[in-house]
Amino acid sequence: MASNLSWPAFNALLNGASALLLAAGYIFIRRKQVALHRAFMGAAFLTSTLFLISYLGYHYSAGTTRFAGQGWVRAVYFSILLSHTVLAVLIVPLVLTTLWRAVSGRFDRHRAIARWTLPIWIYVSVTGVVIYAMLYHLYPSR
Repeated sequence: MASNLSWPAFNALLNGASALLLAAGYIFIRRKQVALHRAFMGAAFLTSTLFLISYLGYHYSAGTTRFAGQGWVRAVYFSILLSHTVLAVLIVPLVLTTLWRAVSGRFDRHRAIARWTLPIWIYVSVTGVVIYAMLYHLYPSR
């Protein structure tokens, strides 16, 4: 990247933005502001897609980063990483199905799956930021 923002930091920024956009989209649909809900969820989808492309590209070229923490925090980190990774794989088809049902106008089926998709998607986005913070700021490799 051209600025002082590293790729991992950029990816964490995209993850954090996705979580905020998702939360705002949820608030708007609860307030029956459908157009704002649609706009914010579309932005969350775009941001998450950009994250995935950036993340895969970065790790393809840079490889993996080892966690340097020791003791009990290591177990905490790997518990978060495991749940994040499993749910990150599952969230892709969930998001695509949820989005397709909305775009197709099948709102009853959209709502039914969105109840599962939203909390998992937010969890994956937030834990992505937590993993970044633990790897690069709280317990950086020496």
